[in-house]
Amino acid sequence: MVSMVIETLTASISPFLPYLLKLGGKGTEKAVETIGGKYGEIAWAKAQKIWTHLSPKVETKEAAKEAVADVVNNPEDKDSQIVLKKQLGKLLEQDEELARLIAQILQEDAPNGTDGISIVQNTAGNQNQIIGYVSGGTVVGPVIGSTEM
Repeated sequence: MVSMVIETLTASISPFLPYLLKLGGKGTEKAVETIGGKYGEIAWAKAQKIWTHLSPKVETKEAAKEAVADVVNNPEDKDSQIVLKKQLGKLLEQDEELARLIAQILQEDAPNGTDGISIVQNTAGNQNQIIGYVSGGTVVGPVIGSTEM
């Protein structure tokens, strides 16, 4: 369960970490407006809820605190993201109740039958590939015909 949750968890909180770490400080209200407008109120509320439960565990482990700081300081660095995933995974493996709670939070407000992840892809052109998936043994592949708007 942890391996499935960790990807979604990291993606759910990473963009919000600079704001989550500054909650209560000066300029928080303006930051909340900015981040809520950029990523959406529901995503921001979910990140806050997750961080409320996760941050005490992060604070107890120096490597996890450092991983969070690295992502805050360089959010585009793939290596920092990998280290954060690894550290958060370790925290969740050590605390099954926390892992269950975070998995439950990630499921909240998710469309039925999804894992809480929503992907939006815009394509234009003829026979362009869309995101493929397997559904009931059927592979969904390229779009045939024009998708231009």
